[in-house]
Amino acid sequence: MNISVRKVGEVTVLDLTGALKLGGPEQAFREAIEGLLENGSLTIAVNLSGVNFLDSSGIGSIVRCHKTATERSGKLIFFAPSKMVKHTLKMVSLDKVMNLFEDEASALASA
Repeated sequence: MNISVRKVGEVTVLDLTGALKLGGPEQAFREAIEGLLENGSLTIAVNLSGVNFLDSSGIGSIVRCHKTATERSGKLIFFAPSKMVKHTLKMVSLDKVMNLFEDEASALASA
């Protein structure tokens, strides 16, 4: 998994590319989110358009990161999921509890 970070105004955007799965990718995602929160980035938008696979560990890391951000008075926003990722998130009803948007503009407007 590749993770690139950029700023759009006050929002930190993470662009993910590859599989969010057990092992290195899931750990890298968690560490990236936790590092940003520790450094004061409280509004983080995660671009899921490049994620081509999401397993249960990836889902778990999304849930943990969402919880961590909320506990630190932050906001974690997800946008542009691929069809497969969106379907997976809907199957486990995460689309109802997380901030999930169709595109970057909508995600940033909600920040």
